Amino acid sequence: MITMNILNTLRLLTVLLIAVLTTLSINGCSKAPVAVVPGHSAEGSPRPYRVGQEWYQPLASVREFKERGVASWYGKDFHGKKTSSGEIYNMYDMTAAHKILPLGTYVRVKNLENNRVMDVRINDRGPFVRGRILDLSYTAAKNLEIVGPGTAKVEIVALGTRNASKMRGSEDIAYTPVDYFSGTFSVQVGAFQDRNNAERLRKDLASIHKDTYISAFSNGDNTFYRVRVGRFSSVDQVMNAERLLVENGYSGAFSVAD
Repeated sequence: MITMNILNTLRLLTVLLIAVLTTLSINGCSKAPVAVVPGHSAEGSPRPYRVGQEWYQPLASVREFKERGVASWYGKDFHGKKTSSGEIYNMYDMTAAHKILPLGTYVRVKNLENNRVMDVRINDRGPFVRGRILDLSYTAAKNLEIVGPGTAKVEIVALGTRNASKMRGSEDIAYTPVDYFSGTFSVQVGAFQDRNNAERLRKDLASIHKDTYISAFSNGDNTFYRVRVGRFSSVDQVMNAERLLVENGYSGAFSVAD
């Protein structure tokens, strides 16, 4: 048993070393954050893969999701408007936006610059700024001391869905892990307020992928027409589709969980 544990540890260290060396060879001295997102080989072991110009190293467990990068926050301009989950955004709630984690997922956010930790619930999509991994509500950002500087390097760990029960007069909080390998995913290539622009992009994409469609979204003030490709049942499938789109010149493509 000890020998097997040592071998497994050596295998994981080898995969991590390959991912780091590959990242260095591509980015050189770039300070772009390296994220960790779900993905696995046919044998079930984690393997690194590239999205655009960034390499990602999956965790060994299908029930965990860890990611490092830059977090930002959003406040008054969005307060009272509808989020991607359908909820009304409240800048004073402990919530956040993430591009691909299932809506309703709780994540533990650690500010790597001051070690402050906070649990928040994902109820929105974003941030759609390259290099950022999380958009925090005003209150969450304030508690993590991110409001002043505007951004900070963070680590997020997905906890799952939240279960609260009363035990001996106090609230006991527990989380049910979620399998982030499965679900419904698509690749978003563009978003427009002018539907004609969205239609033109959809027609261009049709030559690459037959399942190309427009998804309308209203934030309360404006309607956006999001051009998306595919309806995939696994992260591996959507990442392969995203890679194909990037290789064909659609560098702004990114995967989303529906």
